[in-house]
Amino acid sequence: MTEPPQPPPNQPPPPSGYGHLPGPPQLAHVPPPGANPYAQQPPTVPQPQAPPGRFPQPGYGYPQPPTVPGAPQGMPGALGHPGGQRPRKPAVILAAVVGATIVLAVGGYFAFGHGGGDSPEHPVAQGSTPADDKPSGSPSVDTGDGSGNGSGDQEDLNAGRKPGEDKVLWYKSAKIDGPGAGVPAQGQWVVGDSVVKTVGKSLVGYQVTDGKQKWKLDFPADVCGSTNQTTGDGKTVILLKDGDSDTADCSQMKLIDLKTGKEGWTKTVEQQNLFDTAISAYPSIVGDTVAVNRSISTTAYKISTGDKIFTGNVPEGCKPRAYIGGNAKMIGLATCEDADRTVEVQGIDPTTGKKSWTYRLAKGFEINSVYSVDPVVIDVGNRDTKKRAIMSLGPDGKTRASMSAEGSFVVNCGAGSDSLQGCGTSAVADDTLYLATLPANGAKANEIVAFDLGTGKAKWRTPSGENAGIIPLVAEKGRLIAYRKSVSSDKGGEIVSVPAAGGNPTVLLHNPSGPASEVESAFYSPELDYVDGRFFVSVTRLQADGKDEKLLMAFGK
Repeated sequence: MTEPPQPPPNQPPPPSGYGHLPGPPQLAHVPPPGANPYAQQPPTVPQPQAPPGRFPQPGYGYPQPPTVPGAPQGMPGALGHPGGQRPRKPAVILAAVVGATIVLAVGGYFAFGHGGGDSPEHPVAQGSTPADDKPSGSPSVDTGDGSGNGSGDQEDLNAGRKPGEDKVLWYKSAKIDGPGAGVPAQGQWVVGDSVVKTVGKSLVGYQVTDGKQKWKLDFPADVCGSTNQTTGDGKTVILLKDGDSDTADCSQMKLIDLKTGKEGWTKTVEQQNLFDTAISAYPSIVGDTVAVNRSISTTAYKISTGDKIFTGNVPEGCKPRAYIGGNAKMIGLATCEDADRTVEVQGIDPTTGKKSWTYRLAKGFEINSVYSVDPVVIDVGNRDTKKRAIMSLGPDGKTRASMSAEGSFVVNCGAGSDSLQGCGTSAVADDTLYLATLPANGAKANEIVAFDLGTGKAKWRTPSGENAGIIPLVAEKGRLIAYRKSVSSDKGGEIVSVPAAGGNPTVLLHNPSGPASEVESAFYSPELDYVDGRFFVSVTRLQADGKDEKLLMAFGK
């Protein structure tokens, strides 16, 4: 049967911390209610180990030297910024919650995963919208033969299904020859009747009901940047490398209609100076604006035409290094030209780039992740003191509350890049932040904590149970939708709904036992979506060794 999940082989070991720190800082508890988030020294918990092939990502803050040619993304020499899908739809690192096997730092200086638009955009822009928990009918499971078409003589993945369990709708595999380090496959979008997946140098659209291929786009180079956010009519912007070398610049923007597979305009990202190169980038979408965030620069373009609107290369003051959009709002993350090189959050007009408000972080603090843009919810930390706080800001940029609760929280940004948006372990809706904790004291089970963004107090926690981990997917319509990973590979996971006011979870989808559960549990650092009663899970990297590899799996009624 399916072997346990393994990280891609032949990748260099992770570097040690932000910039040139000698090692990873410790995880910290969030300050208690009423405490100064910039003054308290929290207790620490033991560090888990990082899996091979995942690179720690720096927090956002002080400018770094330009990207080192040939260096893996996230290594010293690259400035941390919201760059990559998660966000993309966050690629959720289940290993962090299920087995605590990745390196995490106070405030996320070691951040892994996809993911994926910030939390409020996860339901809106990323497609994980539980609009209807009763999907249309689907034929029997369609398995893959390595071509990605789902045909061939394969084992029946529903063979071990027990009474009351739902089923695998279809399954896709892929067979790709590539470099020893593998190829990226981070993008996943569910738009209309299509689920679209990145596969190295291609985008492939599948029918959500039966997995039949609808369209395929082949590109001359790898996709190096994407966001799970889309426009209202189902378009998104991806970035391609300008060549096949390890040092190729991530500079080619392309507009894609995800519903039809049609290509729109193609543009080259404007280079702001001689050092403005990057091997990855992260686009962020709001309205008719897409911001392209790279290692030391950020520029906003008009989606309808591809024309440049404004840039973060302002003449003086605090220079934005990233623009992040969501829920019709945009913020800038800027480095200030003072002696302390402090970090500033700015309210930005997405059509003009003008500032409407500013919020200055305390000396030494950086932004680890952006959980939401409207309302603004940020995770900040100090790499030297190991202090951390999760804060909500009002529409005028003034502090509303600092989140506080016992336990340590996953910071799962990056999506294989140094993005800060699209953390796949959080969701925001109705003035509430839902955040996944790390398993405590060696346990497998974790919790989700619901925070009131007005008071900073914890409203409720999901009860601990036999399941190995629980991950927020989307929050809307008065409920939180989450994925409960099974405690063992012989039992399928579940999609559950938790009332916004708290209470016992209701199971919406119970994935089958048997062969299907072994495949489901073997997805390493997967992309997750629950849309219209269907659950989609896919890989974020392919080993590309010429052998059949699991790619994409769909569950439903």
